[in-house]
Amino acid sequence: MSYTVVWFKRDLRIADHAPLAHAAQQGPVLCLYVLEPSLWAQPDYAQQHYLFLQESLRDLARTLRALGADLQLAIGEVPEVLARLHAAAPFHTLASHEETGNGHTFERDKTVARWCLASGVVWREWPQHGVVRRLPTRDVWHARWQAHMHAPQVPTPACIEGRLLPWPTERWPAGSRFGLAEDAPPQRQHGGRSEALAVLHAFLDERSRQYRGGISSPLGAPTACSRLSPYLALGCLGMREVVQATRARIEALSGPDDGRQRQGLAAFLSRLHWHCHFIQKLESEPELEFRNLHRGYDGLREAEWNEAHFAALTAGRTGWPMVDACVAMLRETGWLNFRMRAMLVSVAAYPLWLHWRLVGLWLARQFIDYEPGIHWSQMQMQSGTTGINTTRVYNPIKQARDHDPQGRFVRHWLPAMRRVPDAWLFEPWRMPADVQARCGVRVGEDIPAPQVDLESATRAAKTRVHALRAQAEVREAKAAIVEKHGSRLRRPAARKPRGAAAARQQELDF
Repeated sequence: MSYTVVWFKRDLRIADHAPLAHAAQQGPVLCLYVLEPSLWAQPDYAQQHYLFLQESLRDLARTLRALGADLQLAIGEVPEVLARLHAAAPFHTLASHEETGNGHTFERDKTVARWCLASGVVWREWPQHGVVRRLPTRDVWHARWQAHMHAPQVPTPACIEGRLLPWPTERWPAGSRFGLAEDAPPQRQHGGRSEALAVLHAFLDERSRQYRGGISSPLGAPTACSRLSPYLALGCLGMREVVQATRARIEALSGPDDGRQRQGLAAFLSRLHWHCHFIQKLESEPELEFRNLHRGYDGLREAEWNEAHFAALTAGRTGWPMVDACVAMLRETGWLNFRMRAMLVSVAAYPLWLHWRLVGLWLARQFIDYEPGIHWSQMQMQSGTTGINTTRVYNPIKQARDHDPQGRFVRHWLPAMRRVPDAWLFEPWRMPADVQARCGVRVGEDIPAPQVDLESATRAAKTRVHALRAQAEVREAKAAIVEKHGSRLRRPAARKPRGAAAARQQELDF
């Protein structure tokens, strides 16, 4: 008897899962996850992603088993696994969600499509999130997103007639088999739908009260932000599921003291919309992972790579306490709120004058919630190479004064800063020698000195970017980018945000 293979990728759930529901209606189903050595060899993935995946698959296997199916694990490259499976036990349909991943998965999916065509296998893909494949024009994207989010969720099958692989399943291998380092953030979030639902309900019920006003500071953000981003990235939760749950929660809030929470959840909804907006950019232009979105910026930073600046950034030794504390938090937790992420990229791109690609690969490995579409769009936006966005330069001293005025965040993550007097908290490298001796902190040894003068280096960087932006040919090329990617400029019945409101709209704090 023929059957359908449901290929799980970054959709590790059974709720609102159209490929699984469709396959269960057709007959026997083989639920497959392929652990791909080539994917885990990519420079944007790390051990923490591997462990999060393992936890999520374990949870998925448990829920599938309750429906009568076993999750089958195969290790190898997807086209070869499918060919081997088809030769041993022919199947007629491959069912999966569309995926907007990194360049490697994009090329892999094209290879799978060619194999299916040559082998007479029908590959049916369903959209996930609010991303539209082969989008004809950005003018229709917002309406498509809204239609998808308002549509009913696909019912979970009551039972599944499961199939097994025609060969013995392998045990889950250690990450070292794929060249992954053994270290992972000790305080990272854990994977799985059970964990995701607990985080979702805690946010909707209580933590969303802190959302407005709480997501910018690294002190309040760990609880004020939803913390759903890693579960959305791996599909433990569906975007439509989260949007509809959030809308239902807003409608349920009717008390006189619920205004702030309603406002917070409304702001969260807008960020879910922006989540898909940015992934759509990568779907429509996969090259933005590798090349400047505006090609007029090619050559701006590439030829001036400074290895010492990069080493200082990745080691958390830039000398700017807020930057180094954020790097320390990333090492321990795998997470950082959006404003601090933007600050890290801004510091890398402007005073340290580093190209976004290698910085982006490093940060992708640090973020437990790495989502390629959002990540690479934001890397370019904060580095000023999209050609359509306002230059955003975050001063790390100002960010510390604004969001950590008592130094609680910095002193938590940088123990040496606990001995630095308050008067020198924001610029400790300026401490006189006698003050260093009294507090027992030596600049250049116990704490690093900055690699560059922040003010002059930032000014020089902005001058170079703005000079390039002013060139006629660079200005002329901007229109095509706006037409292809600038959906918010044409959203029906929407006013353009201005000033601080415009900046806030860009913050994808989940």
